[in-house]
Amino acid sequence: MKLWVIILIIIAVLIVLWIINTYNSLIRLKNKVQEAFATMDVYLKKRWDLVPNLVEVVKGYAKHEESTFKEIAELRSGSYGDMSNADKIDANNKLSAQLSKIVAVAENYPELKANENFVKLQGQLEDFEKDIAESRKYYNAVVLKYNNAVMLFPQNIVASMFHFTTEKMFEAAENERENVKVQF
Repeated sequence: MKLWVIILIIIAVLIVLWIINTYNSLIRLKNKVQEAFATMDVYLKKRWDLVPNLVEVVKGYAKHEESTFKEIAELRSGSYGDMSNADKIDANNKLSAQLSKIVAVAENYPELKANENFVKLQGQLEDFEKDIAESRKYYNAVVLKYNNAVMLFPQNIVASMFHFTTEKMFEAAENERENVKVQF
């Protein structure tokens, strides 16, 4: 009888140790997701703050493009710091779509494309976009690893016990998924 008690105690201890180990690994992954988002968030915030300067330079040349400028102003009307991570992802996807419109507008104005302020701002924007693309890749890789840990058996048992939930990936906006038309 004592042997069964010892075996049950050993099994219970092993289960507790497995739960602790799984919980700790989920915490480590969750922290990596937060760190990856924070890294990407720095670049997104810099771009967020650069946009009004870019808009002001373009406004002087393209007065009839007021609807694009209004959409950007409305998009930026909320405080970036008060947004949730999911809201930041959504807002930056929308901002990316609006920025592509500004760049398209600039193509119609050779004197704007030659403007030193515009060229400088566009260069900064391109640098931010490269940094954002790299940090998005890193963020999505970390989120994939975390989401797998949260969803796969048997870790999902511990994840659900401690209310770990999946994270949203940073995906391409709908307009970025459309086929590019090439015309000659």
